[in-house]
Amino acid sequence: MVEIRGKRRAAVLPLAVVGLVLSLFPIVYLHVASVGELSPITHTISDYIFVDNGSGLLAVTSLTLAAASVGLLVALVRSGLPRRGPVAVLMGLWSAGLAVATVFPTDPTGTPTSFAGAVHRYAGAVMFASLPLAGWLISRTFISNTALRRFSVAAGITSVAFMVSHVSVVYPGSGAIVLGLFERVLFALLYGLLFALASAVLRREEAS
Repeated sequence: MVEIRGKRRAAVLPLAVVGLVLSLFPIVYLHVASVGELSPITHTISDYIFVDNGSGLLAVTSLTLAAASVGLLVALVRSGLPRRGPVAVLMGLWSAGLAVATVFPTDPTGTPTSFAGAVHRYAGAVMFASLPLAGWLISRTFISNTALRRFSVAAGITSVAFMVSHVSVVYPGSGAIVLGLFERVLFALLYGLLFALASAVLRREEAS
């Protein structure tokens, strides 16, 4: 019985990493398939629901990423992270935000904000704030890791820049619309943060 539990524990982290990798394929495909249809500079990733098969493929990415993040949280808790501490809450908010943003889609650009669009927007704000803060707390209080800390700080700064970039959409004519660019940079940093976290947990497990 102890051996079986040990194998299950050892399998959690690799499965989470596999989930992270698999979540990249649908969104990369959407970027390639929508060339000339959506601008990666002005359109957000959520806008891919308006292209062919975009809604389903984007849901696969979001939900797989959410599941992989939960797997990382489980691996962290099994490595000694407090189950009910702030990091667990923040990681949970990140994963829940991904799921909620999937269920409640964004509105087409230029249309009035619907209930679903408002929920999507606030879910995005919560998840983009939660993960960088979680990564920073982990690097400061649980696993001292330079890469994790740097990704967390960079993601936090970019998250703020992404939020600020919405001003040009809310108030047309106030500046160039570049929120799509900021969001893609942010997601690249968040993926880097998650992979750095997986690497840090692996090293901790190997050292224990």
